[in-house]
Amino acid sequence: MGTLPTDAINALPFPAAAAAKLSATPSEIEREVINLFEQFRSPLLRYALSFGISVHDAEEVTQEVFLSLFRHLQLRKSRRNLRGWIFCVAHNLALKHRYANQRSRDMMASDWTIVERHLDPSPSPEEQVSSTQRRQRLLAVLHALPEEDQCCLRLRAEGLRYREIAAVLGISLGAVSISLTGSLARLIRADRR
Repeated sequence: MGTLPTDAINALPFPAAAAAKLSATPSEIEREVINLFEQFRSPLLRYALSFGISVHDAEEVTQEVFLSLFRHLQLRKSRRNLRGWIFCVAHNLALKHRYANQRSRDMMASDWTIVERHLDPSPSPEEQVSSTQRRQRLLAVLHALPEEDQCCLRLRAEGLRYREIAAVLGISLGAVSISLTGSLARLIRADRR
C-alpha cells in the first residue's frame, strides 16, 4: 500500500490522519531530527543533568529540545549551527526546570513552616507514654530511698541550703551532702535506663 498524499491525510478525521502519517515513510525533516536525536541525545542528557535536575526532568528537556527542533525546521528557520541551537535550547529548558523545581521546594518548605506553626504543641502519644514511664521509674527509685534521704531531696527541691536542711532534720552537714549525692546518683542511673 502506498502513502497517501498530504491533502488526503489532512482531510481524514484526526485519528485516521494520525494513523496514516505514522504508516507513511518519514519526511526529510523527520529523518534529519531522528539523526540529530541519535547523535546528540546522550550529550544533551548529560548537559541537562549538569544543572542539578532529576534524570526524569533531563529526559523531558531532551525530548522538548527535539520537539522544538522539529518545529523549527518545519517553519523553515535557519539551519546554520543546529548543534549550537540544540544546546542553547537545552540550556534554557534545563534552567527553567531547575528554577521550577527550586520554586516548588521553596513553596513546600514554606508550607511546612505554616504547618509547623499550627501543630498541636502538646506531646504526642509516644512522648506521653515515654514521659509516664520515666516518671514512674523515678518515683519508684524515690520511694525506695530511706525516709531521711527522701526528706533531704524534698527540702532541697524547695530551695533550702545544705545547712538549713541539716538544721531542719537535725543531722550533720556531711550527712546531708552524702544523702543528696547518693540519692541524685540513683535517680540519674534510673533516668538513663
